[in-house]
Amino acid sequence: MRYTLCNAMHILLTNDDGIHADGLWALEKALSGQYHTTVVAPDIERSAVGHSITLSHPLRITQIQTNGGWGHAVNGTPADCVKLAVLEIM
Repeated sequence: MRYTLCNAMHILLTNDDGIHADGLWALEKALSGQYHTTVVAPDIERSAVGHSITLSHPLRITQIQTNGGWGHAVNGTPADCVKLAVLEIM
């Protein structure tokens, strides 16, 4: 069954490997045909700091096209990405 965007679940995709990670975009490609997906991930690889939040500098969001899709790169941790996605982007 294919869903239309008006009644589809909105799915947030993030990771700790960074916005350019092939696996993130493979998942986005697999889900975007049936669901409304939003990709928000760290601008660079940030493994081992997934639960950390940034306190020491301003967070920046940059909308970019990479690996065939549009996403939002954040100069923070994966937890920062989720908070910004839920509170600002989505």
